[in-house]
Amino acid sequence: MFDQIHEECGVFGVYSPESTTSVVGDTYMALYALQHRGQQSCGIAVNDDGIIRSYRDLGLVPDTFNQRVLSDLGSGRMAVGHVLYGASNPERADAQPLVVRHIKGSMALAFNGALVNALELKEELELKGAIFHSNSDAEIISHVIINERLHANSIEEAIEKAMDKLKGAYSMVVMSPQKLMAVRDPQGIRPLAMGKMGGEIVFASESCAFDSIGAKFVRDVRPGEIIVVDRSGVRSLESHCGQKSGLCVFEYVYTARPDSVIEGESVHMARKRAGAFLAQEHPVEADIVIGSPDSGLDAALGYAEESGIPYGIGFIKNRYIGRTFILPTQKERERAVHIKLNVLEAAVKGKRVVLVDDSIVRGTTSIQITKMLRDAGATEVHLRISSPPFINPCYFGTDIDSKDKLIACRMSMEEIRRTLDVDTLGYLSIEHCAQIARTTTGCEFCMGCFTGKYPIDVPEEKPCDKFSQKLCNK
Repeated sequence: MFDQIHEECGVFGVYSPESTTSVVGDTYMALYALQHRGQQSCGIAVNDDGIIRSYRDLGLVPDTFNQRVLSDLGSGRMAVGHVLYGASNPERADAQPLVVRHIKGSMALAFNGALVNALELKEELELKGAIFHSNSDAEIISHVIINERLHANSIEEAIEKAMDKLKGAYSMVVMSPQKLMAVRDPQGIRPLAMGKMGGEIVFASESCAFDSIGAKFVRDVRPGEIIVVDRSGVRSLESHCGQKSGLCVFEYVYTARPDSVIEGESVHMARKRAGAFLAQEHPVEADIVIGSPDSGLDAALGYAEESGIPYGIGFIKNRYIGRTFILPTQKERERAVHIKLNVLEAAVKGKRVVLVDDSIVRGTTSIQITKMLRDAGATEVHLRISSPPFINPCYFGTDIDSKDKLIACRMSMEEIRRTLDVDTLGYLSIEHCAQIARTTTGCEFCMGCFTGKYPIDVPEEKPCDKFSQKLCNK
């Protein structure tokens, strides 16, 4: 609704040497920390000596999991959890973790990303008699893994063989009766980290989840790696490692929490660096630098420090309205921006303002925000964006629209400036965007939404299943 980019989801998994109720509590708290990655549905699956109990539903983590639900999940040695951002009309069937039972046991899967060959795999499976109950790629992946498991000696061998068929972004945790596995696609497009808490081994989309439960970060799961945890310990399968990496740079720009560390780089520092680059590329005389909450705040601080212009608080954000706050009419949506954000008039009245935001997608919300600053008495508004213009769709799990809805594809820079009613407009260059994160692993970045160059081959347009409008708008 607020013209922002949304991430598909976040995952978490925990393995304990002994059966305990703490795996449920740990998963609940970790999902709370990952709530920013998805607000439409959530779920937890618990493994108690091969018996998997699960609960998933639409809604936020604290609304879905009350004390009774958590108690009913009981105890176990393993658990996996998931938070999802999906389509505008979510269905409970799309919620994860997905729990399936097959001839060789049971499996729970929590998945983050998107497959570029999802429709192709789905049609192939349906011709073999597979039946689908959701619109999620997770269900397709589960079918592929189970088909391989029928002929494989172990679940990890089945996952290895399944990876030969999966094309796209996938960071996932998979739970079998005896094992917990963390899997990352060969390009490492979506993040996945490993941590430790006493004798417990944990995995999460972001390291901030470890902080919330007192776990210590160990390392990132390597692109293409499968980490297997069971009674015999921890081991790694690397048959798909070594390919060209392509971590989504937008994890640093917007998606991840600023207190997370991805591939050895602090998200907070990466955003500050983006702001500093913006100040170098697009200097301006102004009285105050403000950020658009929340992901624009760190970049605004970096801009202020580099430029010498004082940093200030320009907006007050209503924390009780989530990203899923949707209203039916355009007028109501416009009014709702004022419910979520309100200008601090005393900070901007009579001043030349530099407003820093992470991105402009369609431009509708940016128009309203700049108008709010004008109405509050700002004499000038200079808009700075801490990422390059979006000119291409994303195929890997971030809901960047088709080109016809992206403002940078429809208008020139000057037309965008006039439409947004700002005095000057400046985007971060592609060259500097590639430098905002100084990773310790040497990974490269996927910037396909900015450049049109993706780490793997993608279809000319997003595939469409004629029986599912969701897949058409994915």
